[in-house]
Amino acid sequence: MKTREEIERALAQCYGTEGYYKNTGVLSFMYTDGVKMMWEMCEAYWLLIAISSYRRKEEFQVWTLKVEDNTAVLTMKEDSDRPDLVSQKIPYTDFPLSEITMFLIDGVLILTTEY
Repeated sequence: MKTREEIERALAQCYGTEGYYKNTGVLSFMYTDGVKMMWEMCEAYWLLIAISSYRRKEEFQVWTLKVEDNTAVLTMKEDSDRPDLVSQKIPYTDFPLSEITMFLIDGVLILTTEY
């Protein structure tokens, strides 16, 4: 796994996408090159599966994973000023970033820098 600094540097360079990929979880969605890079560098395909398992009908969703002391909380809300609609405590994770936020817009999951 890459270091936190290497991952943050690489993800900061994601300003668009050339490719779209399909997640085939419970409720499938597309995702971008940046999201693919994130889950590969962080070894976190489980995060896409978790998002897929909770996916709702809102056209715009803000997904945030916050990590502290190898535990995490995954949340989803309709917008940054709205209450959480989904919240899952994750009792253990080795996810290397302290926080990541992604948007699921009309069935496509993107990094915030790709918006």
